Amino acid sequence: MWAAEMAALWPCILVAASGILAIDTPHPRNSTLYHLTKQLLEKYHKEVRPVHDWTKATTIYLDLFVHAILDVDAQNQKLKTSVWYREVWDDEFLSWNSSMFDEISEISLPRSAIWAPDIIINEFVDVERSPDLPYVYVNSSGTIKNSKPIQVVSACSLETYAFPFDVQNCSLTFNSILHTVQDVDLAFLRSREDIKHNKNAFLNDSEWELLSVSSMYGILQSGTGDFAQIQFNVVIRRRPLVYVVSLLIPSIFLMLVDLGSFYLPPNCRTRIVFKTSVLVGYTVFRVNMSNEVPRSTGSTPLIGAFFIVCMAFLVLSLSKSILLVKFLHDERHSGQERSLLCLRGDTDADGPGMDPRAPHAGVTGSSTWRDQQTQSGALNEVWLQLQSINSYLRTQDQVEQQEVEWLALLYRFDRLLFRGYLAVLMLYAITLSSLWALWSGF
Repeated sequence: MWAAEMAALWPCILVAASGILAIDTPHPRNSTLYHLTKQLLEKYHKEVRPVHDWTKATTIYLDLFVHAILDVDAQNQKLKTSVWYREVWDDEFLSWNSSMFDEISEISLPRSAIWAPDIIINEFVDVERSPDLPYVYVNSSGTIKNSKPIQVVSACSLETYAFPFDVQNCSLTFNSILHTVQDVDLAFLRSREDIKHNKNAFLNDSEWELLSVSSMYGILQSGTGDFAQIQFNVVIRRRPLVYVVSLLIPSIFLMLVDLGSFYLPPNCRTRIVFKTSVLVGYTVFRVNMSNEVPRSTGSTPLIGAFFIVCMAFLVLSLSKSILLVKFLHDERHSGQERSLLCLRGDTDADGPGMDPRAPHAGVTGSSTWRDQQTQSGALNEVWLQLQSINSYLRTQDQVEQQEVEWLALLYRFDRLLFRGYLAVLMLYAITLSSLWALWSGF
């Protein structure tokens, strides 16, 4: 009986419960935010610039925060930075009275549903990489705020001559791609001094240090009209400590060793071995250095040019030492052979110790005349031997005189190379100190 009564009352209970849930659970269409959003977008046309007077320009206020320097590609002349970009403008069609909508003073709207300025960066060389943020904030007065992080890959004229004490200045230029300054104008959201010296958002633990972000406003004149543009100049400076330890200090040690090789005798074969070892060290260091020194088609780093000059001096000195040792060896060897050949030729020619006319004398049968001829032949032999010795001594004196002259010329040339090497080292040191002073002055 009781079960039958409950079965009859069960539909009523369900209806009452659904009524209670309907009363307690608010519907989205009943919210004030829904009505406000519907009212704003119901008759809104995003294709039309949001002004009542078409002769009035829409002013876009821009701001930029540099977050990090991701990559500096000197070979391809590209700079990759992470920036936080903000733009603010007034939309005259998106304003409301907050007292009529429960004091709602700010709401978020889809960016795709409203008019947005066509602001681009002129230096873009790659696809813009940024997270998809589909919403913008709109306040009751119609002011729209759009903020987003961007990874900017931009073209930049990078100078690597002063590496590792180089300072780079790259610009990011914002302007409208279609609207002239009569339709869309640009302005700064913050003061230029605040933009220049604000580094709070920058990650300061990378290879590059942010010095300043200067900005300027200008008008770009072209055949299609005048366009407003704002240029941000990002000035960055390289931290050189790691390169000083891994490149400059070892290179200075290697140069000092090469400079010490000039104190070895120029005609010593050990000097050739020593300079060859230094040349191998130069080559190995140059190969290792090429992986760390930035490569640029526009300019060569000073340290690379200096190593080329030092290698040229080393190769010149080494070639000079090789030619000298070879020349002195040939002079001595040929001089001794000529002397020995002369002595051996004279001795062999007069080997029997008899005059060629002796057989004719033997026919006469005169012993006295034969004795006289024998004594005369002995005297001639002694005279020829003395002449050979004198010729040998003169040849040796000439060889030694040539050696002395070549050695004197070599020493003068060696001193010239040594002074040239010192001049290059001094010029390199002065240039490095100047670059360091300029680097520290920024």
